[in-house]
Amino acid sequence: MADSFPFIPYQREILSDEEMITKSNAFYSYMDKRRSVRHFSDRPIPMEVIHKIILTASSAPSGAHKQPWTFCVVSDPTIKKAIRKAAEEEEYTSYNGRMSEEWLKDLAPLGTDWQKPFLETAPYLIILFRKSYDLEDGVKKKNYYVNESVGIAAGFLIAAIHHAGLVTLTHTPSPMNFLQKILNRPDNERPFLLLPVGYPTADAEVPDLERKDLSEVTVFY
Repeated sequence: MADSFPFIPYQREILSDEEMITKSNAFYSYMDKRRSVRHFSDRPIPMEVIHKIILTASSAPSGAHKQPWTFCVVSDPTIKKAIRKAAEEEEYTSYNGRMSEEWLKDLAPLGTDWQKPFLETAPYLIILFRKSYDLEDGVKKKNYYVNESVGIAAGFLIAAIHHAGLVTLTHTPSPMNFLQKILNRPDNERPFLLLPVGYPTADAEVPDLERKDLSEVTVFY
């Protein structure tokens, strides 16, 4: 029989209905201010903040508690430059033939293009890798629900970045295999998401978007 985790009493403050409503309203209002930003300042960030952001993301639930993720934190200017160069090559190809006309039309209101200067300007890049399996003494150990687990961790990461007073952007140049090569990651890891992390510039602008109403994204039974 496999070793089991010791079980301990679960302890958590139980809130009143009024407290829950107040806290959920406050958290929604705060998270609703989160925006994807493409104009980053090079203002430095304390490394302790990056540590805590990643630890928060790594507190996400995962299949069989395998935690099938690796967070690569890049601040080295040479590596950031290499990542930008490779990403822009893929993005240029995407914007000039790989993307469908419908896709380009949907992107047009957001003002995006193949140029990604933020990959060099932002003080940190966090590249989230998914681990299809682990290696223990050279033996493969299966991970479960990897995409789902890593996707949840990515959500925690984005929320933690916003909570710390910083901004980010979910960047997914496709294909992203160049990240595995540049960062010299092992074969069991594949890039899942690239997030520049930093402060916005003083003149940063974002599209004036509206999010879908509760009735448009929810079905109650």
